[in-house]
Amino acid sequence: MSQRVSYYEIAPDGMKIMMDMEKYTKMTTIERKLRELIKIRVSQINGCAFCLNMHTTDARKMGETEQRIYCVSAWQECEFYTEAEKVALELAEHVTLIPTKRVPDELYQRVREHYDENQYVDLVLIINQINSWNRISIAMGNTATEK
Repeated sequence: MSQRVSYYEIAPDGMKIMMDMEKYTKMTTIERKLRELIKIRVSQINGCAFCLNMHTTDARKMGETEQRIYCVSAWQECEFYTEAEKVALELAEHVTLIPTKRVPDELYQRVREHYDENQYVDLVLIINQINSWNRISIAMGNTATEK
């Protein structure tokens, strides 16, 4: 991996906070394949090749299908995502593009049809976490490498 600075060495306390949040998001009741689909979709929007490479690989290891990985950018037009997954992906897009999309009450209500209050908060934290990772990765010059 190529990167501009060794940010784990330079800011260990800050990176520990990031890793602690990562641990928290893995303990939520949000299904792990959905967490990976959210990470993939947000990384597509943000153009983070490093995170796309990582999370598509992780999704495959979890048993996610190639079809669902490839089509997540067009989830609205696919019948093989559940309604709960679709509304979570829509929320991910809105939170990622918050300056223009916001999170309207109507979307919040649709999310709440599938997820309780705690899960709603956890979804928002998962979405924010991958947005933070994307921004760190891009700013630090991380690149996707072939395995």
